[in-house]
Amino acid sequence: MQKSSTCSFMYGELTDKETSEKVRQTFENYEMNSFEILMYKKNRMPVWFFVKIAPIRNEQDKVVLFLCTFSDITAFKQPIEDDSSKGWGKFARLTRALTSSRGVLQQLAPTVHKGENVHKHSRLAEVLQLGSDILPQYKQETPKTPPHIILHYCLFKTTWDWVILILTFYTAIMVPYNVSFKTKQNNVTWLVVDSIVDVIFLVDIVLNFHTTFVGPAGEVISDPKLIRMNYVKTWFVIDLLSCLPYDVINAFENVDEGISSLFSSLKVVRLLRLGRVARKLDHYIEYGAAVLVLLVCVFGLAAHWLACIWYSIGDYEVIDEDTNSVRMDSWLYLLGEAVGTPYRFNATGSGRWEGGPSKDSVYITSLYFTMTSLTSIGFGNIAPTTDGEKIFAVAMMMIGCECYFSMKV
Repeated sequence: MQKSSTCSFMYGELTDKETSEKVRQTFENYEMNSFEILMYKKNRMPVWFFVKIAPIRNEQDKVVLFLCTFSDITAFKQPIEDDSSKGWGKFARLTRALTSSRGVLQQLAPTVHKGENVHKHSRLAEVLQLGSDILPQYKQETPKTPPHIILHYCLFKTTWDWVILILTFYTAIMVPYNVSFKTKQNNVTWLVVDSIVDVIFLVDIVLNFHTTFVGPAGEVISDPKLIRMNYVKTWFVIDLLSCLPYDVINAFENVDEGISSLFSSLKVVRLLRLGRVARKLDHYIEYGAAVLVLLVCVFGLAAHWLACIWYSIGDYEVIDEDTNSVRMDSWLYLLGEAVGTPYRFNATGSGRWEGGPSKDSVYITSLYFTMTSLTSIGFGNIAPTTDGEKIFAVAMMMIGCECYFSMKV
């Protein structure tokens, strides 16, 4: 019905305001209470109800729903005079109301079997009383699982999934940066951090082989064989490629450049783990603040990825390997001139172009350009000049329009 549980739509001119306010407060304070209240049917006929309200709590002692019982007690209240009972006495009208409501009497009257004590409380009376020992508990029965199988909704697995979620965002930021800027993890600190992340992803694979999942019919699958088959068919290959220690391999100085580039490219496979992130964050879409934070994170992540691609295009085109010359209209060359670190040709040494802006300056500039392009501001101080840069800039503007349109919708 999509109506309030207070049944305020059934209130009328004779409904007691104080009682209706008590009903509202009972729901707001998660209390147990009972009331006698006058309501009205759709045809405006008044009906007296004896209403019992009881909160139902789950295993965390949180109220998840309310149990409301409505008993028609019109027959026990002052009968309302109508055309057919005009001129009748009060006792006659009461007799008429009671005889026409035998169903109500049978429902409310306690059932007494032969041989039982008349003063013993009936089960119906106990249920109507809604004591704490009678109230049903809204609990999910824990399925029986083998000792080495973990329930996918237990506290440990939930905490572990949040850790994996944070590390997935970490890889989503660092992997494009390392691939685009061709950084070798010679820094011991970052090498240790990335190695720890790889080990955690490897442990996650082991845990996934022992974690239950929800079957097509909504049942919890705890059979070890079915769990292994399901994981191998779904996320195993992606998770395995995600946990390989590419950074450790690239850290060695004698690694071939082609093999190093291949391993760096394979790191992009880790971004496919974001599919899991989307499924987990789907539970928070109903919260406005969560949606706002999620949109900001998605926008920032998209701008970061595009900034890495923008730098890769500029780095590929700024120096022409065939003619061994530099493109003076490239945005990287102009940035180097602006910050005082221009490209210079080393004629006495390697015979190649060297110098240029630092990686920090290049990344900040790239992120600045992608942000202005996605938001359709575009100050023009950084502009695409080559065909590749122009094509990418057009694609970026289309992505920005799509993001703006999705937010409006």
